[in-house]
Amino acid sequence: MQFSFSSRYRITPTSFLDELFRVSRDPSIISFAGGLPDTDLIDLDGIRDATAAVLEEEGRAALQYTTTDGYLPLRECIARRYQERLGIPAVPEEIQIVNGSQQCLDIMGKIFISRGSHIGMEAPGYLGAIDAFSLYEPIIHTVPIIEGGPDPDRFEKLIHNHPLSFFYGIPNCQNPSGTTYSDERRRHLAEILTGSGCAFFEDDAFGELFFDGKPRLPMKHYLLDQTILSGSFSKIIAPGLRIGWIYAPVPVLERFNHAKQAADLHSNLLSQMILVRYLQSNSLDLHIKRITAVYKEKCRLICDHLDALGLTHTEPEGGMFLMATLPEGTSSMQLFKEGVKAGVAILPGIPFYPHGGGEDTIRINFSSPSTEEINLGMERLKKAFRAL
Repeated sequence: MQFSFSSRYRITPTSFLDELFRVSRDPSIISFAGGLPDTDLIDLDGIRDATAAVLEEEGRAALQYTTTDGYLPLRECIARRYQERLGIPAVPEEIQIVNGSQQCLDIMGKIFISRGSHIGMEAPGYLGAIDAFSLYEPIIHTVPIIEGGPDPDRFEKLIHNHPLSFFYGIPNCQNPSGTTYSDERRRHLAEILTGSGCAFFEDDAFGELFFDGKPRLPMKHYLLDQTILSGSFSKIIAPGLRIGWIYAPVPVLERFNHAKQAADLHSNLLSQMILVRYLQSNSLDLHIKRITAVYKEKCRLICDHLDALGLTHTEPEGGMFLMATLPEGTSSMQLFKEGVKAGVAILPGIPFYPHGGGEDTIRINFSSPSTEEINLGMERLKKAFRAL
């Protein structure tokens, strides 16, 4: 049978993620290409206890339908953390629970993007966002990431010259580059955006993972009513729970709520209730401190190996990723292929540029592999690099 797929889907390019997942399934390959947190750092005992308590005390309610906006005690926890940690006047009514922050990307595209709409994002930019937005057929404009964040001159020209529905960015420990916006840059971008009619869509999936433990004030702090902020428990508790959130002005949430209701009615209530019980019974700050201590060591180890190879690279302040630049004339795609032969996978920079670029860059994930895997994998990468 010839199925009649939408024109939107027919023009969407094949995602490099398909190839990445295929390679990652091979147990003989050490992968620096994915984006997984360290499995060993998931608090299995704490989550098991929270799950048992919920099922024992509130089991029937936890297995029932709930409202689209999400479990109120969880939204209260999230709002309270914004208030206490960042001094932002968040209230539960401005927060909605989603199935991982990736769902925010899809629903934001659904409610903000018409065919031919203009949106902006960083270059390099998050591959998952490029894939999600592209399905709604926007015109994507990019601003290069330089030291301290997006190039402010290019950003200002973009805001003034195009009717952007929103600009999507990751100010903290950006995926893929690992770059963090400076406070000065955040203020400058907020000044440019003020009164422009362009929303800032702030993806804060890594904002809790700074190696020094110090929070950075989000764009939301400087542009409260013009910023839509998404967050996630995937990087700090467990991705399998599939719980994230969006924190946005009420007019945005009204449309967001309607679109989410049409998509899945509501997010997993059992996971939401488990998270609340876990947060009530455990110190999230202490748990995050353990995570960032390990990630800091792994990041430094990767950087030392890259230095030994003579490759320039970003110096992340936190998060899970960094980018390295290859010598002139060296193809990141060829290095990916040669690496797979040697038993190691890196992610070429090409998919992170919607209009071309990244041929000489690679993204490396340092959170998932163990120290032993990092040492062995980087030796394999050196072998692949020399083979080119």
